[in-house]
Amino acid sequence: MNQGKYVFAQLIEFIQQRVFDRFVSKYKGNYKVRHFTCWNQMLCMMFGQLSGRESLSDLVLSINAHHSKTYHLGFGRSVSKANLAKANERRDWRIFADFAYYLIEQARGICINDNDFQIDLIGSVYAFDSTIIDLCLSVFWWAKFRKGKAAIKLHTLFDIKTSIPSFIHVTEGLLHDVHGLDMLFYEAGSFYILDRGYVDYERLYTIHSQKAFFIIRAKDNLCFNRIYSNKCNKPSGVKCDQIGKLKGFYVSKKYPEKLRRIKFYDEENNRVMIFLSNNFELKAEQIALLYKYRWKVELFFKWIKQHLKIKSFWGTSSNAVKIQVYIAIITYTLVAIIKSQLKIEYSTYEILQILGLSLLDKTPINELLTIPKYQNVKELYCNQLKLF
Repeated sequence: MNQGKYVFAQLIEFIQQRVFDRFVSKYKGNYKVRHFTCWNQMLCMMFGQLSGRESLSDLVLSINAHHSKTYHLGFGRSVSKANLAKANERRDWRIFADFAYYLIEQARGICINDNDFQIDLIGSVYAFDSTIIDLCLSVFWWAKFRKGKAAIKLHTLFDIKTSIPSFIHVTEGLLHDVHGLDMLFYEAGSFYILDRGYVDYERLYTIHSQKAFFIIRAKDNLCFNRIYSNKCNKPSGVKCDQIGKLKGFYVSKKYPEKLRRIKFYDEENNRVMIFLSNNFELKAEQIALLYKYRWKVELFFKWIKQHLKIKSFWGTSSNAVKIQVYIAIITYTLVAIIKSQLKIEYSTYEILQILGLSLLDKTPINELLTIPKYQNVKELYCNQLKLF
């Protein structure tokens, strides 16, 4: 890294501007723009994400306080609250969404698989879930959720092996979770882990028909007709492993094929869970373990809400909210890419904490993010005479 560059400028070197400009040209983002381009807009928003700015005024104030450095940081020469607010209001959010998906594909290709994943599977393993972000109804009137309350919902497909979200879609909070399944393209041979809020047998049969596998927690009113049972290891927590079909006229029409029903006792939390799956090859213990990995998407939601700015928004329109969400994903993915390429031992949270305090330093980034190794250095023994 060039020691004369600011830390933030060194971070941006991991992003290919020519690829971003391709998406800008696709949606004509710089049409009739003279100074404050889409690239300048994204860098300003990323600076706000990394430095933890609370509002648009706070972000612009902190940038203008270092006016002499804005050119070297890539912000352009005319950063103002009006320019940034107008850009978030009018420029197409799909520019940043497409670029986020480009970085996601790049990160999934270079990120090392988690050591926590203990099952040897060829296909990908995804956890699909959604989270609610509460908003003020009088300000975000378009985000319909409940009477007297507004919210948006983030539908996220999370890659368990790489800890990278592979798909994120922002909708109104009123949209039911199961409709998020209609937005996905299912990869043959991959596993999709779902909570029982996604129980919809017609949509589950769509996953099965595309030669993908699902693991879902069944509801309490499940009507299941057992055909035969597999041997199970009860000391491991598996109480039964059954093959059968769904009972009921309409339900059997929606999912006419065989299903696998596994009853598992979770000793750690002292509860019994019933799983449904269309995979008949894996062991029952492996099915239960795969469902346990679903908690990673919950941790991802908790992490981005705590450490990135997606709960307090710097714009009130739907376009501005989506731009901020996708730039937060760009920031998260960029940190994951840097962590993998530089082989940093710090966690993602620790990297963000360090970067938040060092964006305007000129320390080489690989030196900044290297864990110091303190060693007790003892003086060498010598035969020098002592005076006392």
